[in-house]
Amino acid sequence: MRLLGLDPGLRSTGWGVIEVVGNRLRHLANGSVASDGQAALAERLLQLYDGLGKVVAEWQPEAAAVEETFVNKNPHSTLKLGQARGVSLLVPALAGIPVAEYSPNLIKKSVVGTGHAEKLQIHHMVRTLLPGCRISGADAADALAVAICHAHHAASARNRAEGVRRAGARP
Repeated sequence: MRLLGLDPGLRSTGWGVIEVVGNRLRHLANGSVASDGQAALAERLLQLYDGLGKVVAEWQPEAAAVEETFVNKNPHSTLKLGQARGVSLLVPALAGIPVAEYSPNLIKKSVVGTGHAEKLQIHHMVRTLLPGCRISGADAADALAVAICHAHHAASARNRAEGVRRAGARP
């Protein structure tokens, strides 16, 4: 299964594509889509939309996952981040791709083992879990962590569903 992880940001939205085969994870690509900080908000959102649309078209993921917004001290910044996050949810949804959402703490716990891990710990574990991966930047590393988190949780959900299906099939 090919998964797209997204780390929304108005200045830069990170993206990472991984492939899951059984219990194995394989890095396919990563990067970020930037918006012009001098442009109007609507234009910046359009830049993110267009850039993420190209990523979805090129990599054709079967599922996507987006990091949930955390509330900043600055409500204005939180609103802008929420709008960028909306674009990150919209682009795969328009392509018919199911989109999951994960909190920052759950992503950290899934990748590092603790919900309060530092950025460097997360990036180190992403490199460990995806050997040979060349990460293009901090936003891309965070997006790969989102994809890894989704891979773990989607596998658990499939295993639970399979167990329920098997249990229901018994006479």
